[in-house]
This record gives sequence, structure tokens and C-alpha cells, in this order.
Amino acid sequence: MSRYQGPAGPDPARRSSRKKADAKLRGDPGFADFKIEASPFYLIARTAGRYAIDMENALRVIDMDLASWRALMIVSEDNPSGVSEIADRAVMRLSTMTRVVQRLNKRGLLKVSRRRGDARVTEAYITPAGERAVSHVREVASRLYKIAFHDLTASEIETLNSLLRRIFANLSLQPGR
Repeated sequence: MSRYQGPAGPDPARRSSRKKADAKLRGDPGFADFKIEASPFYLIARTAGRYAIDMENALRVIDMDLASWRALMIVSEDNPSGVSEIADRAVMRLSTMTRVVQRLNKRGLLKVSRRRGDARVTEAYITPAGERAVSHVREVASRLYKIAFHDLTASEIETLNSLLRRIFANLSLQPGR
């Protein structure tokens, strides 16, 4: 059985290299010398997991959770918002976001109603109590943000955000989506 020999020789993702491979190759699970610590997705997931745990602990003190924080922030920025739009922006399942919005509605932080002109769409509106909650939660989130990014420059944060947006858009290019 012969291996594919492209213009550059054997497929580099399938062979082990004697000298240190570049970061793009080392992060590819198909690379023979792949190590999980070199995977950008592992690092993103690890960072997001650490953030989620720390944020959940901080939010618990003010009777809030991470999903509710996301929903409130999204609606406060784009008021009103359809529940499916909130779920899409928060990258959450619609059924999960529907339950979050229902909880926030019961707490008086959001108000829900059918969209004028399209009764199939449930819209969430932020209430005055929801605005106060957003203000309080932003203070909590700001403390964590300052800890996480204390030694990064504004330019580094812009670069990080730009790269993450590109990766997110690339993932949306998957066939069948």
C-alpha cells in the first residue's frame, strides 16, 4: 500500500518529524507527534471551562448563572431579541435557551411575547429589574475579566478576538451545516 505523495512528498500530518514541527502541524490530531497541549481547541476548551467555573462561582453569590448572564447581556444589547436569536448568539440549544428565558421571565428580569407580524417568534424584552441585574452582573464579570487579561495589551486582545472570530466562521463552513 503506497502513501499519498503530493508535490511536497509524503503527507506531513501523517509522519513524525525529527525536528520540531510548526504549531499548526503540532496542533493537528492527525499528526504523528500530536500532543493534546498543542491543540488550540484543547486550550480554548480549557480556558472556557476555567472561565465558566470561576464565573459560575462568582455569579452564584448574586443568584445568577452563566446561561442567564449570557441571555440577559444579549437582550440588553439587542432589545427585543427572539429566543432563537439569543440561543444562536449564545451558542446554546434552543430548548435550553427557552428554559433560561422562561426562568428569567418568572424572575421578572425578562418579559416574553409573540413578535408582531410573526407569532411563531417569541421575543424577550429586558425589564427594568433585568437592567439592574445586568449592571450588577457586569460588575462581577468585570472583576474576572481584569484578572484574566491583566497582562495582555489592547492590541493582543484585538488580535485574540479577531482570530477567534475567524476560527468560529471557519467552523461554520463545515459541509452539511
